[in-house]
Amino acid sequence: MKTVLITGVTGFLGRYIARQFSQAGWLVAGIGTRPPENAPRQDLSHYYQLVLPLPDLVAIAVQLQPEVCIHCAGRASVELSVSDPASDFQASVAVTFHLLDTLRLYAPNCHLIYLSSAAVYGNPSIIPISESQVIAPISPYGFHKLMGEQLCLEFFRVYQLPTTIARIFSAYGAGLRRQVVWDICQKVLTQNKIKLYGTGQESRDFIHGIDVATAMLVLAERSSGQADIINLSTGVETKIEDLVRLIVAKLNPKIEIEFDGNLPSGVPCNWQADITKIKQLGFQPKVDLEKGLDSFMQWCRGEIIGW
Repeated sequence: MKTVLITGVTGFLGRYIARQFSQAGWLVAGIGTRPPENAPRQDLSHYYQLVLPLPDLVAIAVQLQPEVCIHCAGRASVELSVSDPASDFQASVAVTFHLLDTLRLYAPNCHLIYLSSAAVYGNPSIIPISESQVIAPISPYGFHKLMGEQLCLEFFRVYQLPTTIARIFSAYGAGLRRQVVWDICQKVLTQNKIKLYGTGQESRDFIHGIDVATAMLVLAERSSGQADIINLSTGVETKIEDLVRLIVAKLNPKIEIEFDGNLPSGVPCNWQADITKIKQLGFQPKVDLEKGLDSFMQWCRGEIIGW
């Protein structure tokens, strides 16, 4: 039985990934910041409550000798990275270096899969965006994700540690209490009139957490580990005004919507991924946006108003 170690296992994507690997027959160990009762224990053989970086990671690596480590830990907020870049750097770059160096020394055959972000592209000049496109982050979050990618490349080229870099676009799903889908849903459920940033013509390429988890298993089993950079999304561009229409039609058709015409600092305008590379490895997204939104809105309604 193969072992996977997941950092950030109590987070939004970490939980989906733990479930996917557990169902595929892997031994799943996780590191998270929450108490054990808040970890997805039904999917985990081992759980460690730690705030990385800590020396405790050495003993974990020595004990487990995982075949794969999926690095989900870190902040995932452009807004917070702009207001507090030091904390974002520490949670992202410093933790990634510590993890890579620990694996280099104590589990040198472990394949690290790094969850990067489309934020490294900034405002792309061409869409759909291929992995070879010029990278130009516009937020500390994007810059720090790019630094993490460079660390993965460093540890592969200098130390031959297997690494893969997954640039995830706009992930969503039950359990996510931030970013655009959550923001719209909770406002539509609690207000009679809402104001959203931008013009509504901004776009994103959404991918459900279930599909992200499926892709992680594909990368674990089929990626070469040679610091490959791979886009991860559905390849479908969705305008924010169309996203709002889908949500409003289901939750509150009478609500008034207004866009303020302004984008916050660090927020890109338009995204759509070229997912040719991940498809060549055998990945095919299964959750279309409307179906994914239906389940997300049902969960969101329960979280906010209790039914």
